[in-house]
Amino acid sequence: MSKRKGFTLWLTGLSGAGKTTLAGHIFNELRNQGLLVEILDGDEVRANLSKGLGFSKEDRDTNIRRIGYVSRLLSRNGVAVITAAISPYRDIRNEVRQSIEDDGSQFIEVYVKCPIDVLAQRDVKGLYKKALAGEIASFTGVSDPYQEPVEPEIVVETDQESIEQSVATIISELNRRRLITQVTESSESSHLEASALAYID
Repeated sequence: MSKRKGFTLWLTGLSGAGKTTLAGHIFNELRNQGLLVEILDGDEVRANLSKGLGFSKEDRDTNIRRIGYVSRLLSRNGVAVITAAISPYRDIRNEVRQSIEDDGSQFIEVYVKCPIDVLAQRDVKGLYKKALAGEIASFTGVSDPYQEPVEPEIVVETDQESIEQSVATIISELNRRRLITQVTESSESSHLEASALAYID
């Protein structure tokens, strides 16, 4: 059993903001630290644990509660959990935070921030263009609300920062909280590789 305390790093933000990209690079950083790490990706959870759910507020809330429940179980057993899910509603994010903190683990909310116009430029599938034209219903950030975090522990602005910079900001906060030790040399080299990659989500 791991002697380290687990925690949940909760990445929230609009589709295409860079949550999945960041989660993958943070995963590598934490593995280099010798931590037990798991990624809970919103799309993968929908396909496996939440199959059949739609995109009503009730169904979205159910999906996030399921991600939160698994995060709580893992983090209380010494696992560093990284979630990458839009999680658009503030009340459910706060509910998940409370359940994880009540269980004795830390919950670190990361707002992966990026403006709509940049997201539309990044979107190779053209979903934002269709949503803005009214062709897609219940699209978060356009025809469905996204409630920004009020006091997130971390904010990264992926339209202004490289992947290297955003990952470094997150790792620095984990260091400050003594959840990990200083970044290793191999971790730093992965930053340099990451900086050349484009954000995807």
